[in-house]
Amino acid sequence: MCMVIFAPLFAIFAFATCGGYSGGLRLSVDCVNKTESNLSIDIAFAYPFRLHQVTFEVPTCEGKERQKLALTGDSSSSAEFFVTVAVFAFLYSLAATVVYIFFQNKYRENNRGPLIDFVVTVVFSFLWLVGSSAWAKGLSDVKVATDPKEVLLLMSACKQPSNKCMAVHSPVMSSLNTSVVFGFLNFILWAGNIWFVFKETGWHSSGQRYLSDPMEKHSSNYNHGGYNQDSYGSSSGYGQQASLGPSSDEFGQQSSGPASFTNQI
Repeated sequence: MCMVIFAPLFAIFAFATCGGYSGGLRLSVDCVNKTESNLSIDIAFAYPFRLHQVTFEVPTCEGKERQKLALTGDSSSSAEFFVTVAVFAFLYSLAATVVYIFFQNKYRENNRGPLIDFVVTVVFSFLWLVGSSAWAKGLSDVKVATDPKEVLLLMSACKQPSNKCMAVHSPVMSSLNTSVVFGFLNFILWAGNIWFVFKETGWHSSGQRYLSDPMEKHSSNYNHGGYNQDSYGSSSGYGQQASLGPSSDEFGQQSSGPASFTNQI
């Protein structure tokens, strides 16, 4: 039930916080000649974080000449893989929710449904682990590439001590950090659900039967042996009780003694 409730929600949070991100930073270059300065250099970037394609122009503080630069790095592969896993996990969990609620009888008719569910759950657990780890590394690269201090080092004007270069504001990465957290939460959720899905398969049932058969045989053998011992004990006890009393012949012989004696008298 936890899987049915939380899997679609966690998947939505994962791809929404990553795929819907757009941010930027602002820099300022204050040249010695104030007319050449630019105090508001905006650099915007967004998903899928092909930062090498993000270009911007900055003053060189050497007349009206402008320098065209680009950010460094490309984290599009890890970001797109993460979002793709999240979208397909959302679609599958949504379909599984419908099956669990409205088609539970057909789901349990044969072993095919639980087996497919088990295999898909294992695959998505692995994909969430790989995708979240790759995106965590990609996000680290994005943070380094968009660090204002690193971007200022690309500007030739900022290498001259007479010019003043500074960051007006840095990019906000809180939503991207949230996407990584939800990625690993999805991995924990899907991996934890493997056992519950496995119990629905025929593999678990056959394993339970395999373990229960030797126990039943052992208990039946024990009961059979106990029954023989009891029957043997009861029969031997009866024989002992019978042997304690005198037989009818002996009793007759003993009683004939006094009768013959009276006859002789």
